[in-house]
Amino acid sequence: MNPLTVKAYDLRQDVLDIIVSGGGGHIGGDMSSMEIMLTLYSRMNVSPEKQNDPDRDRFVLSKGHCVETLYAVLCDKGFLNLDEVKAQFSKFGSEYIGHPHNTLPGIEMNSGSLGHGLSVCVGMALAGRMDQQNYRVYTLMGDGELAEGSVWEGTMAAGHYKLDNLCAVIDRNHLQISGSTEDVMAHHDLHARFAAFDWHVIDVQDGNDVEQLNAAFDEAENTKGMPTVIIANTVKGKGSVLMENKASWHHHLPIAEEYAAISKELKERKEALLRE
Repeated sequence: MNPLTVKAYDLRQDVLDIIVSGGGGHIGGDMSSMEIMLTLYSRMNVSPEKQNDPDRDRFVLSKGHCVETLYAVLCDKGFLNLDEVKAQFSKFGSEYIGHPHNTLPGIEMNSGSLGHGLSVCVGMALAGRMDQQNYRVYTLMGDGELAEGSVWEGTMAAGHYKLDNLCAVIDRNHLQISGSTEDVMAHHDLHARFAAFDWHVIDVQDGNDVEQLNAAFDEAENTKGMPTVIIANTVKGKGSVLMENKASWHHHLPIAEEYAAISKELKERKEALLRE
């Protein structure tokens, strides 16, 4: 059993606590993207000691509304203090707001309106090439975000410049705030779409599986001459049947009974993993 698989449930509880403390948050996407961010931060060349190192790897959370998971992961990696995040999240005057804020340790850029993260990462990857540095650049996008035209401008540029130091990950949970992504703006064959822009495409059948994600990141690092996109098929609200695959949990503040039920199931799922 990969220890990150177990840790993901501890960090889901942290996310739940952060959201309840702050009075709201994008819990569904937080839970679907947990293993992606946790696995990525276990691999990247970045740490609190290296956060200003010009050779550090870069990560941009393009789907910035899922910042609660980023906070939980950054706390786990020693960039932030969990008690401080819980106490200050979404409070007036706090830097721990509902989107990434780059005055905080470990956060490369602010995000707000969806669709800009990939284009920014294209610039970072180009800069790394021009400066002859070996860092890698990663971004995490939501599948609903792919309806933004700027995503495809960035996709076209990355393919044109053959940015093999760039890896995009799509949290493909098939749901957004107003329902199914295929009903709102159908993606059809995402693999074929990215391949048409000269990207190496990796489909991860279970994007909440750490081993499958590690294999995909290995493949991305070994791909030369083109950027890589990982299409990670995840479960919205992963961690409790109360939330899973329900668009209504895109942004939701659990009431006391829901908090207790989710916490209980997270603990039970973790304990089941430890018994395997």
